[in-house]
Amino acid sequence: MRVLVAIAEEGGMSAAARRLHLSQSALSQVVQSLERQLGVQLLTRGHSGATPTPAGEALVRRSRAMLAAHDQALAEVVALGNEKGRLAGALRIGAPLELPLDVLPAALAELQAVHPDTRVEIRHASSAGQLAALESGDLELALARYRPVGERFDALLVVREPMGVLLDTERTGSLAEPSGVPLDRLAGMKWLGFPRSDAPPWHDEVAAILRTHGLAEREASAEGGPPITAEVKFAGVRAGRSFTLAPPGWAANLPDGICWHRIQGDPIVRRTWAVWPADARQRDLATLVAAFQLPGG
Repeated sequence: MRVLVAIAEEGGMSAAARRLHLSQSALSQVVQSLERQLGVQLLTRGHSGATPTPAGEALVRRSRAMLAAHDQALAEVVALGNEKGRLAGALRIGAPLELPLDVLPAALAELQAVHPDTRVEIRHASSAGQLAALESGDLELALARYRPVGERFDALLVVREPMGVLLDTERTGSLAEPSGVPLDRLAGMKWLGFPRSDAPPWHDEVAAILRTHGLAEREASAEGGPPITAEVKFAGVRAGRSFTLAPPGWAANLPDGICWHRIQGDPIVRRTWAVWPADARQRDLATLVAAFQLPGG
């Protein structure tokens, strides 16, 4: 909601990103995920900026009211905590791009119900960046694509997503069978992937599976560069020479000319782990971790 309101008020992604102290690609991904979930276009994007569609304007109006009520409630809780001689706590949570929309809300609702004075800050970062921040004490919880080795951290598997492929409908639709696309049929195409530095173990796992099916070449954003956004993936796929991996949730509301296919046998599975320091003793953190294990959480 804050992202959508900021874009509407600032008139563009760049200004909204500066206002929220987030990357422009992170904002874009948030909007695209919300549009896929709702099944409607919320923004009209052009060279002059981004403006809300009628549906977007309706959501912006509702969002402003809900955010105002939310902020007022938090202010009252913090004030009450300060009156009792203590400051409200904070949990800094790292999250990757393309995190399924249903992962955090239920867990955060449980956290708020049990610890209403805990403030939550969500930071978008690569898995490697999150784990480095966890190591340095700049995060309390990471949602990473791989589980770190060793006893320094505890971890819980939160999401398991069998990955499919996005393909150009006209040029590659014939590759699909009723049970999915055989991975070896993509030989000769390039994987539009992600930098290895983002999540080395996950990257190496994907690359190894692709190599065993005859797919050795890959395309990825430069190491240390900005992440590949959905728009870049769509453009690469439309060219007909590349494919990209995507979870089943992307099948709905794709641009014209692009389709999602299951990979036959589901050989590539993306996992997201909740990771936290093994010596952590914060009760609110324990509540949040436990909430990920709740039915539907």
